[in-house]
Amino acid sequence: MTCIVCPNGCRLTVTGTGENIQVEGALCKKGIDFAVNELTRPMRSLTSTVRTVFPDMPRLPVKTRGEIPKGNMLDAMKIIRRALVTERLKTGDVVIKDVFGTDIVATATM
Repeated sequence: MTCIVCPNGCRLTVTGTGENIQVEGALCKKGIDFAVNELTRPMRSLTSTVRTVFPDMPRLPVKTRGEIPKGNMLDAMKIIRRALVTERLKTGDVVIKDVFGTDIVATATM
């Protein structure tokens, strides 16, 4: 596994399961945490677009404010696909509240 947390890009060797996971090759603690989290509860950021009612911007780019469980990505996309923006928003404004523990926010101003 290659750590993607910092620019080092450490090549990690991970052994064990559950509470007994050992990580070798990490140059910092972030690499160890990354490997353990990736094996026990992988999380991801999600970027997408939502529909709007505005002809000058029919789709608004959005992203998760934080990360969501990797296994919930498709369900999060179903929620995003149902959304319709009916008011003008700015970058950072919440588009959808609490999608698997984080908000979906606008990444552009309309």
